[in-house]
Amino acid sequence: MFKKLFGALKRTFTGKEKISPALPRNETELDREISALYSIVIDAMGSDRLVLQAGKMDALRFLRSNDPGERILALRRILEENPTIGPPPSKSEIPAEIVKLSELMADIIARRQMEDKIDRKVNEKLEHDHQEYVKDIRLQILREEKPDEETPHEIKKREQLEKLESVNLTQSVMELLRPKTLEEIIGQERAVKSLRAKLASPYPQHLILYGPPGVGKTTAARLVLEAVKPLEYSPFAEDAPFVETDGTTLRWDPRDMTNPLLGSVHDPIYQGAQKSLADSGVPEPKPGLVTEAHGGILFIDEIGEMDMMLQNKLLKVLEDKRAYFESAYYDPTDERVPAYVKMLFENGAPADFVLIGATTRDAGSINPALRSRCAEIYFEPLTPAHIIEIINNAAEKLRVELETGVAETVAEYTIEGRKAINILADAYSLALESADNKITKNQIYEVAQVSRLFQYVTKKASSKAIVGHIFGLGVSGFIGSVIEIEAIVFPAEKGKGTIRFNETAGSMAKDSVFNAASVLRQVTGKDIHDFDVHINVIGGGNIDGPSAGTAILSALISAVTGAKIRQDVAVTGEISLQGRVRPVGGVFEKAYGAKQAGIKTLIIPKENAKDIPRGHLGLKIHAVETADEAFKWIFADEIKND
Repeated sequence: MFKKLFGALKRTFTGKEKISPALPRNETELDREISALYSIVIDAMGSDRLVLQAGKMDALRFLRSNDPGERILALRRILEENPTIGPPPSKSEIPAEIVKLSELMADIIARRQMEDKIDRKVNEKLEHDHQEYVKDIRLQILREEKPDEETPHEIKKREQLEKLESVNLTQSVMELLRPKTLEEIIGQERAVKSLRAKLASPYPQHLILYGPPGVGKTTAARLVLEAVKPLEYSPFAEDAPFVETDGTTLRWDPRDMTNPLLGSVHDPIYQGAQKSLADSGVPEPKPGLVTEAHGGILFIDEIGEMDMMLQNKLLKVLEDKRAYFESAYYDPTDERVPAYVKMLFENGAPADFVLIGATTRDAGSINPALRSRCAEIYFEPLTPAHIIEIINNAAEKLRVELETGVAETVAEYTIEGRKAINILADAYSLALESADNKITKNQIYEVAQVSRLFQYVTKKASSKAIVGHIFGLGVSGFIGSVIEIEAIVFPAEKGKGTIRFNETAGSMAKDSVFNAASVLRQVTGKDIHDFDVHINVIGGGNIDGPSAGTAILSALISAVTGAKIRQDVAVTGEISLQGRVRPVGGVFEKAYGAKQAGIKTLIIPKENAKDIPRGHLGLKIHAVETADEAFKWIFADEIKND
C-alpha cells in the first residue's frame, strides 16, 4: 500500500507535473495540489486518525478552512506533530511549502513502510516461538501422561544411581559415639540443665551458647529439643524441625539476590526463575532456612563468624517472625502471578522459630542488639577427669578393651571431647590388627606422633617452695591457664636501680609492675630503685589486663626479701596502690587452668567470690581483700621487713 501511495506522491510532484516554487500558480492549481496532499495523508493515516491528530495539534479549524495557507499550516502541524508552528504561509510561500511537505511525506511513508516490514518479521518470529512453546507443552503433557516411559539415557542414569544407593559403608565412628541422651553429655550438667529450662517452657527463649569447641553444644541443643517435645506445655510439635547451619558458610549477596538464610528472589530474566514463571515474566521467591525452621529450632554454629549486616537482617526476622521479599519484577495486578507467589510477596514467609547460636568466640563478636534478645549459656571446658569418662564410655560402645592408663594418656593430649574420640578411633583402627583387640598406650602415642599432637597441659605445680616464682592465671577464649611469673633482684647503687620487664607482656601488665613497686615499699620499707630488678613472664605471653598485679607483687617481694612462695598456689587479682586486691574477669575459667596445672589452692579477689562455687573443681579457694591477706596463703616463709 505504501509503495502505491509513494508512487502517487512521486507522480504528482515529479516528472511532467514537477512543481517549481518559482512559477506562479492559479488558485485552482493550488487547491488541486493541496487536495492531492490531503488524499495521500488520508490514505496513509485514515480519516479518523487524521481528525484526531488535527485536534491534538490544534489544527482542526485550519483543516476545514478554505484558505490554502491555513490548510498547508494544518498539514504541517499534523505531520510534524507540533501545535506551535505558525503563522500560515502567504500565497507566494505556498509552492515552497508544498515541496517541503511532499518531501516530508515521502520520508514518513518510507519510514512507515520499513516499520511495517519489521513488524511483519517480528510477528513471524513470535508465531514461530509460539509454535515451539506449544510443542514443548504438548511434550510435557505427554510425559506427564506416560511417566513410566523413559529414554535410554534416563534409564542409564537411574540405574547408576540405584547402583550407588546399594553400596553402604558402616556408620562413622563419630556418629556411633555421639551422645544419644542428655546423660551421655559429660561435664556440662549445669549448662544442659539451664538449656533445658529455657526451652522446656510455654515461652521458650532465643539462646546463645558460648564455650570451647568439642564440648557438646550442638548435641545438647538437638537432644534437649527431643526431650521437651513430649511435654504438655511445650510449644514444639512432635515434628518440630531442628535446622542446623554454620555461620562461617552463610555467605550472601548484599543486593539480596542470594540469601540462603533468609530467602531471596530469582528474577525471571537473569537468575532463572522456574520456566513456568519465567515465561510469564513472574519473579520466583525462594524461602530460606528461617522458614524451613518454622515451628522448631534454627541452630547456627559459629554464629560469631556471621557478617554483622546479616546478623541485623536476622534480628529483623526474629522481631517480625516473617521473612519478606521484594522484587522490581513483581506486579500485584498481573493475573498470571500464582496465588502462592502473591502470598509470599504480600504477606512474607512464616519464620517463627527459636534461635540457638553457638560460638567459640567471645560475646563481642555478636551484634549487641541480637545478644540482648537472647539468653546466654556458657559451656565449661572439659577436665582430664571428663575426658577419661568420655573415653571409657566410648570404649564400651566400641566393645574394645583399654590397657590401664589409656584414658589418662588421651586426656594429656586434648581437652576436647570430639578430639579425644578421634584419637581413640585412630587407636582402635590400629588395635584391630592385633590379636587381642586391645587398645594400648603405645598405640595412643603412635597416633599422637603421626598427628603431631603435643601434651596439652604438663603438670607445673609442686610441693616445694621457691623464691621469686609464682603462678598467675590468664584466660584465652574460654580456656584458663596458669602464667609463670619470676623475679630476680641485685643490689645497686642507692636510688639508681633499673627495672626490666617483658615488653611483650603488655602495657597494663607493665603498669602492674610500677603499682607493685609502690606497695613493696609500704610492705617491706625497701625502695625498688635500690635494686636492679628483672621481672619475666615465662613464655613471653601477653597478659591482657591488670589481673596479674597481685602475682607480680608477690614475686617481687619474694625476690627482695628472700621469702619462699608456695608452688601449689595460684593467684589472680589487680593490685591497687593501697595494696587492695581488686576484682578481675574470667575467674571461673581461670580455676579450670589452675586445676589442669595441678594447683591445689586458688587466691581470688573477695568481690569475685560470687563468680565461682565454693570448692569448685576440688580447689581450696580463698577470697581476699588485701595483699596482706593473700600473703598468708602465698608465702611459705614470713616476709622479712628491715
